[in-house]
Amino acid sequence: MKGQPTKEVTQLIHEMKVGNVEGSYNITAKTLKLFKKIINGPGWTNAEELMNVVRTQGHILQSAMPQETVTASIARRILKLIREEFELLKAKVHQFSEDQASMSLHKLVTQTSNDVNVDYTEPQQGLREALLDHLQEMETELETSSENICVQAEEHIHSSEVILTLGHSRSVENFLKRAVKKRQFLTIIIAECAPDSRGHNLAASLATGNVEIIVIPDSAIFAMMSRVNKVIIGTHSVLANGGLRAACGSYTVALAAKHYSVPVIVLSPMYKLSPVHLCSYEQDAFNLVGCAEDVLEYDSLASHSAKVYSPIFDYVPPELVTLFISNIGGHAPSYVYRLLTELYNPEDYEI
Repeated sequence: MKGQPTKEVTQLIHEMKVGNVEGSYNITAKTLKLFKKIINGPGWTNAEELMNVVRTQGHILQSAMPQETVTASIARRILKLIREEFELLKAKVHQFSEDQASMSLHKLVTQTSNDVNVDYTEPQQGLREALLDHLQEMETELETSSENICVQAEEHIHSSEVILTLGHSRSVENFLKRAVKKRQFLTIIIAECAPDSRGHNLAASLATGNVEIIVIPDSAIFAMMSRVNKVIIGTHSVLANGGLRAACGSYTVALAAKHYSVPVIVLSPMYKLSPVHLCSYEQDAFNLVGCAEDVLEYDSLASHSAKVYSPIFDYVPPELVTLFISNIGGHAPSYVYRLLTELYNPEDYEI
């Protein structure tokens, strides 16, 4: 199995490439189900073998779809779980006294990767069951992440406020629907996010109840920003420095918001957090280019003498983001490094 994708991994890559599986939530759920099947399978006898399998399949997924960071993030999170559960079970076998346990906890907190060498090749009874229990908890966390973000809408949106958003994000849609139920006289301005114009879908979804919906072209974002109280956007992924890989147009919105000192709130469940840094020379890995037909028609005169690119993502630097709202609460962009250490082991940043 080493170095070769399993049948399930090949199927998932195919479904993502042809567009049968779209959206970070669906891809995360499928990836989690895939790794659950690997852990439940007979292809490993100790923690070392299992980590090699997870790392290999995670690398294959990341190489096939480098823009979909959630697949590699799930692999990293499972690798951290394997390490933690192995060491916990090993500690139970040795039956540490209370003093020894407190010393071990202190060592665990203060140690670096060079301070300790753990032999993961030792067979450990109960590791499979413990990991499957944790994966069930991860599945529950994934299913409730959207609701946990929506609950926080009342804390951040108040009556008679003017909210601006961009395009169509499911997280933002649910968040604003919750706000519309709890708050009165809201005005929601939606930038249409051309050329796909997905903002019209969000407007149609929100056009119920006591709320005023205004759909604007992307060119009017700066002109409308002076009226806005808050900007609320979704993101495709959160990078290691607190920056965003978000829908094209997000950088424009964030710059306009900074000019008018309008807070920018980003909704992002924890599974979108990635220990990846943006490299300006790696745009192929960072971005995707969509069909340019909607920007400039193929049979037009100008298209014969022009190269047209229609990027799907924008990079938004962390200094333009005011607050992240995740399923575990609100965080400043500077706190992302701390969340990364809680979710992933530094040894697994490079799969």
